[in-house]
Amino acid sequence: MTAAVFFGCTCIAFGPALALYVFTIASDPLRIIFLIAGAFFWLVSLLLSSLIWFVAVTLSSTKDESVQKGLLIFGVLCSVIIQEVFRFAYYRLLKKANKGLMTISQEETSPISIRQLAYVSGLGFGIMSGVFSLVNILSDSLGPGIVGIHGDPPQFFLASAFMTLVMVLLHVFWGVVFFDACETKNWWALIVVVVSHLLVSGLTFLNPYYKASLATSYVIMLFMGTWAFFTAGGSCRNLKRCLLCRDKDFLLSNQRAR
Repeated sequence: MTAAVFFGCTCIAFGPALALYVFTIASDPLRIIFLIAGAFFWLVSLLLSSLIWFVAVTLSSTKDESVQKGLLIFGVLCSVIIQEVFRFAYYRLLKKANKGLMTISQEETSPISIRQLAYVSGLGFGIMSGVFSLVNILSDSLGPGIVGIHGDPPQFFLASAFMTLVMVLLHVFWGVVFFDACETKNWWALIVVVVSHLLVSGLTFLNPYYKASLATSYVIMLFMGTWAFFTAGGSCRNLKRCLLCRDKDFLLSNQRAR
């Protein structure tokens, strides 16, 4: 039973991300490099957030429940802001790297577009975020013990896997919208990305009321996914032709740089 929970939750949380990697990134070495770099930037943001959290907890040195909850909220707030700051820093780095690629490339256009960079970097952020948020839970799922035997919610592992899936996909959508907003200097879109990130992270405080937190998170994910789709140049017509396998250029081009 524990092995089934482990593999089931792993597939739920990382199955879509693995499919995206295999079909859209694995065949291009350049995209793999930018994916790993994006994951590294998220790791650095996590390190900085951890240092701030460690200092805050050390200075407080109290076991008062209200203070501890306040510190937890403060930690989530700092972590989200730092992640978005590092997303912007990665955007600036990719802009410079893209110019360098155009300089050394023999073609007139860059070998990878800014939209593709946004997608790849967002997936790197999402995968690394998902790994760190779920790895300890997956380890516990292997046993020994049974969740819920002492009155705890038995859906803990399943809810954690679905929440991780939301965060992985949201990081992809946030990356696409964020990079486009930086390109067009659409500052209100940047604010929406940061606020939605704070909102989804804050919804975890509703747990163990998983229905409320997961339902709201998935609504936000659908909204951001739709926004990212149209931001990336998608349309209802293109989506229909793709689903019906009528757009041969789309199927064969493998996301050519625009």
